[in-house]
Amino acid sequence: MPNKKKTILVVGGAGYIGSHMVRKLIRGNHAVVVLDNLSTGNRKLIQGGEFVPGDLGDRKTLDQLFSSHAIDAVMHFAAFSQVGESMHHPLKYYRNNIAATITLLDAMVRHSVKHFIFSSTAAVYGEPEAIPIIEDHPCIPTNPYGNTKLAVERMLADCDAAHDLKYVALRYFNAAGADGSGEIGEMHDPETHLIPIVLQAASGQRDHIQVFGTDYPTTDGTCIRDYVHVNDLAQAHLLALDALLEGAGSAVYNLGSSKGYSVREVIGKAEAVTGHKIPVMEAPRRAGDPAILIASSDRIKKELGWKPVYDDLGAIIESAWNWHTKERAARA
Repeated sequence: MPNKKKTILVVGGAGYIGSHMVRKLIRGNHAVVVLDNLSTGNRKLIQGGEFVPGDLGDRKTLDQLFSSHAIDAVMHFAAFSQVGESMHHPLKYYRNNIAATITLLDAMVRHSVKHFIFSSTAAVYGEPEAIPIIEDHPCIPTNPYGNTKLAVERMLADCDAAHDLKYVALRYFNAAGADGSGEIGEMHDPETHLIPIVLQAASGQRDHIQVFGTDYPTTDGTCIRDYVHVNDLAQAHLLALDALLEGAGSAVYNLGSSKGYSVREVIGKAEAVTGHKIPVMEAPRRAGDPAILIASSDRIKKELGWKPVYDDLGAIIESAWNWHTKERAARA
């Protein structure tokens, strides 16, 4: 049974989702090794485990790490993930998200590490043909970020066939919220995700927020997204890890709430949670943004027993606001 202590390598464990995963693994009595180059992560978010500074594309670092630790599984959170940036700097995304991941997978094969959990994305689907989106939906990404994630998924399938490397690819929709302790949360510089930007505007750190596109074919003209709490994402990774360690085959799962909220609805919920008016400035659409992305997460619920705790957007925003206000007070 997988409740025996295992050693998990978390690549990108100093980032937003990775740091919540590290916390969840430690609470689950696993040994954790974090590999992060801190290009977008923050050392203060790593609250436990062993930290190894380095890059997933550095073969020498990886060989030293795998030689000195008996790694049972690898979790990969170290991709660049900004859709807009990927449109302007595609080679940056191909270099880190694909080329560096090849180096990581190659090291795993050389060192006979057979279990891999991959942070994928709803961006692999592109503009959806049907809502909610199921895992068998055609994958036609509309931006380089989505292209890189789909390429890695295909590499993983080939590595399974050639090297018996078993994997679970988890296609996130919109990760949001923060750990209930308020000790870790979303910390990007610059910040690009909607909910923390909205909360920065609520606290006066921003004069306003920009709403990119008000002419989408939605009820209020703004994009609709599916938000899932970061701790629910981490729990899904833990279930995927247990399944792989028990001998399950490779799989792909969506991770979302199966509910959609428009940008304007998110702003309204944030105003209700924070008690502050949030100034809005309308702006043109961003290239590569689909109008509506809502997940069907029925497969992972059925096969792995995933049960999200946070099923209300207001509760997700409240957890993020708790982190945001504590972090702001600590910096004051």
